[in-house]
Amino acid sequence: MDRVKDLASKKAAVIFTKSSCYMCHSITQLFYELGASPAVHELDNEPYGREMERALRSLGCNPSVPAVFIGGKFVGSSKDVISLHVDGSLKQMLMAARAIWF
Repeated sequence: MDRVKDLASKKAAVIFTKSSCYMCHSITQLFYELGASPAVHELDNEPYGREMERALRSLGCNPSVPAVFIGGKFVGSSKDVISLHVDGSLKQMLMAARAIWF
């Protein structure tokens, strides 16, 4: 859990993914389209990936990826991020965390 929290707090926007996850790719692309450059951690390529995946599940992220953090706070998975994007609050959250500036 500490490793996830540490990585999640190092950048304004952080996405935990797996290389084979199409929704992870879609969420990452959404952030890029909004002007953010998130830190992307592919759990299947991380030395402690399985441990981090268990920590994400304990936070309530099921499936465990994508798991999105903005401003060091857990936002949720793909359905949560898409809902926030549709209602306009994702962009506001990214601006408040200084992940984007417009």
